Amino acid sequence: MLLAAEAITGGYNTQPIVEAVNLNIDRGEWLSLVGANGSGKSTLLRLLTRLLKPQNGVVCLSAKDIQTLSPTAVAQQLALLPQQQTLPSGLTVYQLVSLGRSPYQQWWQWELDREGEQWVDWALQWTEMREYRDRPVAALSGGERQRAFLALALARNPQVLLLDEPTTFLDLHYQLQLLDLLTRLNQERGLAIVTVLHDINLAARYSDRLALLRQGQLWAVGPLATVLTPDNLKAVFDVEVAIVETPVGKQIYPLSPIRP
Repeated sequence: MLLAAEAITGGYNTQPIVEAVNLNIDRGEWLSLVGANGSGKSTLLRLLTRLLKPQNGVVCLSAKDIQTLSPTAVAQQLALLPQQQTLPSGLTVYQLVSLGRSPYQQWWQWELDREGEQWVDWALQWTEMREYRDRPVAALSGGERQRAFLALALARNPQVLLLDEPTTFLDLHYQLQLLDLLTRLNQERGLAIVTVLHDINLAARYSDRLALLRQGQLWAVGPLATVLTPDNLKAVFDVEVAIVETPVGKQIYPLSPIRP
């Protein structure tokens, strides 16, 4: 297992948001966290990336307690694309993506070494951002900006990539473009991916496994065939649904809310 959560409980201050979650992510798989608003998806992602320290339990990265690893060691194996990125002032796309190599450089190094330049060029090529390399990040469209920050994450050459609602501010075209790109990285490069996705149909279309969260607890986790059921979705989202086979796999059609 590349990344594993063992009975983790955590939240903010002393208030637990996520309780007693067991979860693992293997190399080369795509796991999506789904659930209603406030179910703990983003909190769980922050616990998995060491941005939050568990109140109980342990998160392991490559079989080591992530809390015992140095920030540099974690950054070399794991990359996070948050829901809202801080936009650096005045940087070009190339300069932004070059920041992804910082875990591999000494603090006094300003210029990339040859290996760093190769990884930045590779990341720009994979995200189809090479032609934008000299353009200011502030001048990019929403979809272009998301791909630039994805290139920043990929320049680290991480083993696992975690994304918090990466499609939220994108229109349908850019949503599919980004998720198709992640599929290529997952399948051709063996990159492990963990996503928080608000749209359960996108999660069902692209993921190998789903983890359904309900009020901070893991309700169900597994392949779509076992997890994506009307009963599970009724329990997690409080809606009656129909599940229909489509050309892109199982898709969910909401029918009616469950009345209290």
